[in-house]
Amino acid sequence: MLYLFDLVGVAVFAFSGALAAGRFGLDLLGVVVIATVTAIGGGTLRDVLLSRHPIFWIRDQTYVIVIAITALLTTIYARHFPLPGDSLQIADALGLGLFAITGAQAAESLKIPRIIVIVMGTMTGVAGGMVRDVLTNQIPMVLRGDFYATAAIAGIALYLVLKALGVRPSWAFGAGFVAISGLRLAAIFWGWSLPVFRLGS
Repeated sequence: MLYLFDLVGVAVFAFSGALAAGRFGLDLLGVVVIATVTAIGGGTLRDVLLSRHPIFWIRDQTYVIVIAITALLTTIYARHFPLPGDSLQIADALGLGLFAITGAQAAESLKIPRIIVIVMGTMTGVAGGMVRDVLTNQIPMVLRGDFYATAAIAGIALYLVLKALGVRPSWAFGAGFVAISGLRLAAIFWGWSLPVFRLGS
């Protein structure tokens, strides 16, 4: 199930990356590149820092195939059917929820301290989107003041607490995913945000 959710997360983030590339008028190669870095950027950084070798997408090329297919299908679909304006943010919210929890589980399997599990899970969820935003010349979502990395931290913490209380891992996974995606979607639709730091002129 972890592997399946990981593939779904890759597909969702590849979809969001392809949409971001399309909004900036990139060519087909650009679409695949942005989709790829969005989908595997966070997991790659996690594996490098945790010395998990070979890195997950090198060990299993299914990830790369899923990304390429998703990117191409997204371009074909978007050419023929209009997508809602918030499609990118919704896909990003779902991908964040999936990747943050699966990233936490990957780190957890190494028996490392829980605080590092939270850091690695959050990094898995946000780093790919940060690279996507930088490459498309945007301020990364994680730095814009709304619930993004904060949502990942809260959801992973909930997942770990529920597991510590004896809740079945699958239920804890679901609760963490819902918490992360729910907080992120609430931030999108209701404008929830963290306090913004501004210096006076």
